[in-house]
Amino acid sequence: MKALVTLFLLLNLNTATLAELDRLPGVGPVLARRIMEFRERKGGFQRVEDLLAISGVSEKKWRELRTLVTVLPVEPN
Repeated sequence: MKALVTLFLLLNLNTATLAELDRLPGVGPVLARRIMEFRERKGGFQRVEDLLAISGVSEKKWRELRTLVTVLPVEPN
């Protein structure tokens, strides 16, 4: 059941908090901060592959993360 739930609960890179990013496997507080800084500088993620532009995200790490995250647009307020 846990695996099934995981399939449907992808973390949106455009809205994830620092704590949520930090809980991803292989992502600690430093990399979580880099992900947030990238998001702020670029105005959000356009695609999951954008993670590869972040220092500390190797091809191997990206392959591990790509099934856990998604990129959805942020609804304007």
